[in-house]
Amino acid sequence: MSTQAPARRSEGRTSEAAVPDVEAVSLYRSYGDVVAVDGVDLAIAPGEFFTLLGPSGSGKTTTLRLIAGFERPDAGRVLLQGRDVTNRPPYDRDVNTVFQDYALFPHMTVEQNVAYGLLVKGVGKAERRKRSAEALEMVQLAHVGDRRPAQLSGGQRQRVALARAIVNRPQVLLLDEPLGALDLKLRQEMQLELKRIQQEVGITFVYVTHDQEEALTMSDRLAVFRDGRIEQIGSPAHVYEHPESEFVAGFVGVSNVLERDGRRFTVRPEKIRLLGENEEPAAGSISERGRIREVVYVGMVTRYVVDLEGGGALSVVRQNLETTSADVVEARGRPVRLEWRPEHTYELSTGEETEDE
Repeated sequence: MSTQAPARRSEGRTSEAAVPDVEAVSLYRSYGDVVAVDGVDLAIAPGEFFTLLGPSGSGKTTTLRLIAGFERPDAGRVLLQGRDVTNRPPYDRDVNTVFQDYALFPHMTVEQNVAYGLLVKGVGKAERRKRSAEALEMVQLAHVGDRRPAQLSGGQRQRVALARAIVNRPQVLLLDEPLGALDLKLRQEMQLELKRIQQEVGITFVYVTHDQEEALTMSDRLAVFRDGRIEQIGSPAHVYEHPESEFVAGFVGVSNVLERDGRRFTVRPEKIRLLGENEEPAAGSISERGRIREVVYVGMVTRYVVDLEGGGALSVVRQNLETTSADVVEARGRPVRLEWRPEHTYELSTGEETEDE
């Protein structure tokens, strides 16, 4: 197989004309011999929904805590709207944080929970009621202001926590896996709801998650973390379609990795067409012969694992437009041809590269 790698381009920086709402400059944080954050550089534009994505222990939550001021870096700087806040406490930074556990006061009503930050700041009673009502309206909970948190569902409590965070009108909202405690269906609903709210209020969101689908669904841009460093920054489509390393290709969605002539390439399962053994591939496409080893029927799609004649195996995803589960089972062991377009094949880096390369 021969293919040409596309030109690489960086999507890791905001416009030079705009002062970033959040900027991390060479952040470094260790705990004894464990390096949690190892030279992280970030520039997040005003109004962006920016996600820190990575597996457990990759440094994303520690980076968020450094931005919030809950921890201090061993080296590097944190700037908010161009102001160096590295040594300032959390209360002296124009940010609010939403956590996974919500941390609502059980003895207070929903309205009192939302208005609490305004009370601490000395905002008058009438203004507190007005702004807390506006915040609850924004998260579609105007009707529950007089209830206690224990009377709400998990999704409603999450929205109350969000309302409490945005009622102070911070420049930046930090969210640390806020949907992690919700079930799958509710989590998917809240992903869309969070994005709607963020667009409505215009606040910069910095969001931490290990869930790739969550990051792809909501983000304007995302940074993929690994071992305390950023592997790649870009829009969801760019990171998914143009992974710059084998780690990114495998972590952000599902990907196939092929090795040919000492070079490694990746192609996504949904980009591969499954042909009959004697069916001719389209002109100019890349094709491989193989035999179906595994078949998994999952309702809307079927996942195939195909052993290639030239060595290795590829995963293929095919929509079940006219296919039944019985048809799928019969496909196991069948010889096939696979094809995909050259522009859907990307060469992976073989060594460490900087974000600007």
